[in-house]
Amino acid sequence: MSRIPLDPATSPAFPKAAKKSLGDQQLRRNVRHATDVIQAKRKRMVEERDDWQDLRESGSQIRQHTLRYLDQYLEEFERNCTKAGGHVHWARDGKEACEIVTRLAREAGAKEVIKIKTMTSEEIHLNNALETAGVMAVETDLAELIIQLGEDQPSHIVVPALHKNRHQVREIFKQKMGLKDLGDTPADLAEAARSYLRHKFLTVPTAVSGANYLIAETGGVCIVESEGNGRMCLTLPKTLITIAGIDKVIPRFQDLEVFLQTLPRSATGERMNPYNSIWTGVHAGDGPKNFHVVIMDNARTEVLADEEGRQTLHCIRCGACQNACPVYRQTGGHAYGSVYAGPIGAILTPQLQELHHAESLPYASTLCGACYEVCPVKINIPEVLIHLRHKVVEKQTKGLGKLNPEAVAMRVMANIFRSEARFRAAQKFGRTAEKPLVNREGWIGWLPGMLGGWTQARDLQAMPEETFREWWEKRDKKEVRNG
Repeated sequence: MSRIPLDPATSPAFPKAAKKSLGDQQLRRNVRHATDVIQAKRKRMVEERDDWQDLRESGSQIRQHTLRYLDQYLEEFERNCTKAGGHVHWARDGKEACEIVTRLAREAGAKEVIKIKTMTSEEIHLNNALETAGVMAVETDLAELIIQLGEDQPSHIVVPALHKNRHQVREIFKQKMGLKDLGDTPADLAEAARSYLRHKFLTVPTAVSGANYLIAETGGVCIVESEGNGRMCLTLPKTLITIAGIDKVIPRFQDLEVFLQTLPRSATGERMNPYNSIWTGVHAGDGPKNFHVVIMDNARTEVLADEEGRQTLHCIRCGACQNACPVYRQTGGHAYGSVYAGPIGAILTPQLQELHHAESLPYASTLCGACYEVCPVKINIPEVLIHLRHKVVEKQTKGLGKLNPEAVAMRVMANIFRSEARFRAAQKFGRTAEKPLVNREGWIGWLPGMLGGWTQARDLQAMPEETFREWWEKRDKKEVRNG
């Protein structure tokens, strides 16, 4: 039942993939409708809080402090989790993490595992690794179940099936669950999923989860969710395997006070998540008898070492930046070629990939700043995007140096902008040069050569006959003449 996962190594570059997405009108309607609904709910919930900016600042400060002392907090988590009866495993990369989870599942005698929604497992293609080892992973989150049954790929961090409408979901359920008379109301679809999953919850003794937070002070793990399927996975199975990136640790239990207010409001426009589960180790007669935590690096220490890029690791995976991004809202998530789509994906994926296979993503943004405005931990995504673009240019011009055409063009532009006289001359030249390209309505639909990228997906307005500076100077002269 595993599908081909999103993989930056095999996905086309963003401009090519985005062009295909732009031609899918149904996908664009679905994404626009879903993000409009979520954004409206978020706005109402945020406006309720007079201290919203204080909460954002607190979240940002906690994340900065945690990353500064990350090694200490990870070791503290390991000590306290082990003391409580858990087992902590360390994985350098995704391959090692998959091997550990697969080994643990085999040791538990698992032929199937039930899974709580975890984008970390999508990042390392865990389902495929388990299936190769003869262990079937069954998604229990409704959106993830839709994606799995539809052999599709996630397109949003919080709402992976956001690109599907309920009529499409109904067709998937009818086909894969054999339900010929299935209705298309939300209640019908929820009931179908509930019936399908109930047997799994009651019979599969091994579960795999992600983690929203690893609490160093207690060794506990926190999961927040909306449906209750996660809590079923946390309490019914005998063996629970949790996989999390090193960036998921927080210092104190009290820090949850901030994140349990900002995360639901930013993610789904709710005051709090319906289900907030925190468990620590194992307890006789209550919950799993075997509890494992796999803590994974997978290039996060390289991100941490980058002074400008490390704020990416502040992310609490709320997806608010995706909902606000004008680029994501037009293309949806698959165009990013990674499980992490939208603005956060445009900075996280290239860093996890060390720019290999993801050089086009830092350019998948208008730099409008909407992502920064909604980020609950104040990640300055535009700042990181520019930082990564600089790295891409450095990499692409290596060896060519001053002979690189783009570098030459940028040096010419820099010289023009340094001189008022040269800038004015360039404006006059531009007005003259563009005349053959301007249509009757005053727009340019095509530009030649390297400039052609500006008109691939939109028309450009022609330069005005008179600049503001020219108009102002003319106005001053007129006032002088009139006394």
